[in-house]
Amino acid sequence: MAAPGSAAGVGRLSRWRAEGTRLSLLAGLAGVGGLGATLVGPIVLVIVRGPTPVDRLVNTLHSGQLHALFVAGIVSGAVAAIVGWGSYRFVPTKVAREQAIGGAVLGLQAVIISALLLKFTSGNIDKFATNFLDFRVLRPHLGEFGRAAKNTLILALAGEGIGVVLGLALAVLASSKRSVVRAPARAYINFFRGTPLIWQLSFIYFGLIVGFKINISVYESAIIAFGLNTGAYAAEVFRAGIQSIERGQLEAARGLGMSYLKAMRYAVIPQAVRRVIPPLMNEFVILIKDTSLIIVLGLGVKEYELYAVGRNLFSDTFNATFFVATAIGYLVVCLPLIRLVTALERRLRSGLVGVVGHSMAEA
Repeated sequence: MAAPGSAAGVGRLSRWRAEGTRLSLLAGLAGVGGLGATLVGPIVLVIVRGPTPVDRLVNTLHSGQLHALFVAGIVSGAVAAIVGWGSYRFVPTKVAREQAIGGAVLGLQAVIISALLLKFTSGNIDKFATNFLDFRVLRPHLGEFGRAAKNTLILALAGEGIGVVLGLALAVLASSKRSVVRAPARAYINFFRGTPLIWQLSFIYFGLIVGFKINISVYESAIIAFGLNTGAYAAEVFRAGIQSIERGQLEAARGLGMSYLKAMRYAVIPQAVRRVIPPLMNEFVILIKDTSLIIVLGLGVKEYELYAVGRNLFSDTFNATFFVATAIGYLVVCLPLIRLVTALERRLRSGLVGVVGHSMAEA
């Protein structure tokens, strides 16, 4: 017996074929083919020929096969765009219209990306590849990047943990009807949302050492700063989640004799937490990238996070491949989490999936 997911996929494919017209199918297939030639083809070509040594990579980037792929992408994309935009108004079904429009959009993307890459690879690619794509220089330092990735996750996880607990407490206070309870929480939230994180890192580290004469490491002060900063943004996410719950539920809990805090704990917060998971995950992804700011405080070699490792190795070799490796490291850590956020938002469709707190401010 076929799995439900595979059966649904086969059904959609059959409908896609049955309800499409020749022109809409041509637009869709040409758009997919053009984008595939532009993006997938070069990757396959580089893998087959080998990305190292850098001379081999340069020869691949200068090769006629690569340029032929880009030209094919331009031609196929142009066909998809012309056929799609020219036919979508006249097709008889919604499926065919979506095929035509989708193919046209993919075709335009293929044309633009192929033209840019063709222009780029036709220039002086040798110097660029030597300085940004010489991946052989990474091999002796893979262990350093692995340790840096671990340090990045430790900083982000610790800061996020402190921030979630603190944010929940601040959200409860900020949701109070009493201004004397609400005002300190609002002041805290506005302060940490209104000042740069890089300033908070510096002030907390040097302020604790100089002002309070507390002997604290860079790592510990960074975790405190990340936690305090995340707490302000998490508080806004939690507050919006709490406010998304119908007011009658809080009033009903109070009517049963519960205090305000007990009503929030047993009736409101459990429902709000379910709704704020995706935006809190977004906060965590942002915090992973914000850990790079710790570099302003100075770190020991074993405390380096991803950006610090890349910057240190670049300063030793003046080879920007290490910065490329840093970006790849962040993508390896963040992309699965971004995918997880998307999956959670799909499953938790009801409620506060659109509140992203700090993500909105970053945009």
